[in-house]
Amino acid sequence: MKEEITKIIIALIIFIIAICIPFQLEWINIVLYIISYIIVGGEIVLNAIKNVFKGKIFDENFLMSVATIGAISIGEYPEAVAVMLFYQIGEIFQDYAVDKSRRSITSLMDIRPDYANIKVDGNIKKVNPNEVAIGDLIVIKPGEKIPLDGIIKDGKSFVNTSALTGESVPREVRIGDAVLSGYINQNGLLTVEVTKKFEESTASKVLKLVENATNRKAKSENFITKFAKIYTPIVVVMAILLAILPPFILKIGDFNEWLYRALSFLVVSCPCALVISIPLGFFGGIGGASKMGILVKGSNYLEALAKTKTMVFDKTGTLTQGIFEVQKVNAIGVNEEELLKLVTYAENYSNHPISVSLKKAYGKEIDEKQISKVQELTGLGIEAVVDNKQVLVGNSKLMKERKIEFEECTQVGTVLYVAINEKFSGTILISDKIKEDAKKAIENLKKQHITKTVMLTGDKAEVAKDIAKKLNIDEVHSELLPDGKVKELEKLLKEKSKNSKLSFVGDGINDSPVLALSDIGIAMGGLGSDSAIEAADVVIMNDEPSKISSAIQIAKKTVKIVKENIIFAIGIKVVILVLTAIGISNMWQAVFADVGVSIIAILNSLRALNTKS
Repeated sequence: MKEEITKIIIALIIFIIAICIPFQLEWINIVLYIISYIIVGGEIVLNAIKNVFKGKIFDENFLMSVATIGAISIGEYPEAVAVMLFYQIGEIFQDYAVDKSRRSITSLMDIRPDYANIKVDGNIKKVNPNEVAIGDLIVIKPGEKIPLDGIIKDGKSFVNTSALTGESVPREVRIGDAVLSGYINQNGLLTVEVTKKFEESTASKVLKLVENATNRKAKSENFITKFAKIYTPIVVVMAILLAILPPFILKIGDFNEWLYRALSFLVVSCPCALVISIPLGFFGGIGGASKMGILVKGSNYLEALAKTKTMVFDKTGTLTQGIFEVQKVNAIGVNEEELLKLVTYAENYSNHPISVSLKKAYGKEIDEKQISKVQELTGLGIEAVVDNKQVLVGNSKLMKERKIEFEECTQVGTVLYVAINEKFSGTILISDKIKEDAKKAIENLKKQHITKTVMLTGDKAEVAKDIAKKLNIDEVHSELLPDGKVKELEKLLKEKSKNSKLSFVGDGINDSPVLALSDIGIAMGGLGSDSAIEAADVVIMNDEPSKISSAIQIAKKTVKIVKENIIFAIGIKVVILVLTAIGISNMWQAVFADVGVSIIAILNSLRALNTKS
């Protein structure tokens, strides 16, 4: 940019000398104008010639070259130079605007780790993160980035998660806690066991999402591409007709006068404001969202998000914390401690939050030698042999399918029905907690004119209805297997209006099919599930449902800005084109109009970067 500014200043000084000092030999002024023109416009003319040979004729370089060379041919040297000067000043504004929005997005690139401190035989060795394998121990010193995902094996510290989650408050971590690449260790020395290779780590995946985000064009961007292909040849033909028809066919006025009007017409017809401001607006929206910990994979998804009228939620981990706690153990024929042990052992190999809550309640070491023949029963539960006893753990459907007589539990929560050796042996009541901002999130969505909120869950009806009532969700469908969620979502997609969009919010592997099927898939806390990130169009970097309404707010603001730019740019163009054609506007005013509209549109687009949570 410094080089471009230097060129403009030199050309401007020569231009001012040529205007202000009337040399006795007129050719000296002309030479100064030409030199100034070459400095500021030579590259544009060169690009226009190159593009002609590449088959790209009708672009802004072509329009500016034809208009200015035409002005020189009729002796309007000052205006030819002025056109190029103002155009280049407009380009500087464009470069600055794009650079600012790109810096906002690529600030996330700071999460890319430069090295990892690997621990080998008690010694610390600095290596490339790509060289670290799963299971290796790495040491993170205060102030360093965590280079790979892992589990803390030693140490305690506060970590800055803002680059990933947008949260400014540091998070305390200790032995046993999972940490993600991209976090910054603040004060303690941490030893971490690596759980993912570098290319599969969170930082790498986030960077890929960011780098690819602007490759997917929105319909508004496609609009300007199609618009320019039709619009540019039309204005070139109109300019030619404007130069030829009045003086030669209609016998009105002088050819030079109409040629001047035609050239001015070409200058003002260049759709720079649209070409620059529309992608820049979406780019700014994506950048503004990323600052809040919301990753939008492409501008087309940002545009679709603004049209969302139906919002569908998964329950566990999305609206609820997914942190289950054992509330009550009701044992029949065995003591409570034995029942809890058998169930915990049966669920030992599961990573489900229910399994975690059972292990937490049991609180003892698990002897895996006592566990055998573990079988997951899809949509029903788990069957295993524990200490030579056949253990069935699951929902009421499991008991019915195995024809085991049981007592129905009417308490609200997740109920695990247990049978030992085909005999009903009691229940364990586990409940989940609603996220703190879940109610606020639903309220904010309704303020954003979301007309329908729906919850789809595999949990039983009474639990689902209780949560839906507390959160004021319009519609709820419970006890659904993954394929059941897909069927319900297909129905909702058919019910919505043609111009509206449906967004689904989920967090787990089992949500991937519905995330992919929905108009907009939003991964809530998607960092925990690789498949959710892959399937989703938008990734909320933390577990706050309230960020969904923020994403919609940013999307609506961005689309509004883009529409303002389209209406403003086309409106001004039409007015100035008409004025130029009838001779009221000259080339100077045409240049001011073109550059002015571009600058105003660019400044308007930059508003998309400014977001508030």
